Amino acid sequence: MNRPLHNVLVVEDEAAIADTVLYALRSEGYAARHCLLGGQALQLLRQEPVDVVVLDVGLPDMSGFEVCRTLRTFSDVPVIFLTARNDEFDRVLGLELGADDYVAKPFSPRELVARVRARLRRAVAPAPAEAAGWQQHGRFAIDREGRRIRFGEQLLDLTRYEYALMAALLQRPGAILSRAQLMDRGWDTDADSADRTVDTHVKTLRAKLRTAGAEPDPIRTHRGVGYALEV
Repeated sequence: MNRPLHNVLVVEDEAAIADTVLYALRSEGYAARHCLLGGQALQLLRQEPVDVVVLDVGLPDMSGFEVCRTLRTFSDVPVIFLTARNDEFDRVLGLELGADDYVAKPFSPRELVARVRARLRRAVAPAPAEAAGWQQHGRFAIDREGRRIRFGEQLLDLTRYEYALMAALLQRPGAILSRAQLMDRGWDTDADSADRTVDTHVKTLRAKLRTAGAEPDPIRTHRGVGYALEV
């Protein structure tokens, strides 16, 4: 049975890298398009439906971070950053802006295709049934239908992946959830980056909870096991 044709936009100014990525995606049956510039990509994304964006950070006209920031004002299309930079600051910034994944150069084209496939699986997965209205869990309250979480009376300003992680922890307050369990409840990525991705989001969540007055830290680390939330 033929797989549905998905549209992938590759935003990359290095011709050799773009050609390699486009070939790998098309070989797997994806409809892959290419933009050299961030502004060009944003114009296309406003006009045409795309299922996944592979976005280089270092573009000639504007940074990939700025492209992602602007994109998130009008679209929730999954974004995979493609970059030569792999330090923690860049990973945190990319995730805070709403990116879904982060691939550092040099990379395997097969790995990138696997990341794209994972994003598409998550995008088409049916959402679980959710109870309407606010549900109280100790100092926290969650509105799953509205995808909102409060600490005390303060509404937390969460990215969609920070929300997914907190929602998973609030489903089972006090229970220790492994990184793999948290990844499965929130988003898909490859096993090699799972620990890194969850840990990065926990770090940004802790900072936002501190700002909201959550002391001591309600997210407990259980080394070698996972995380739990004390409500």
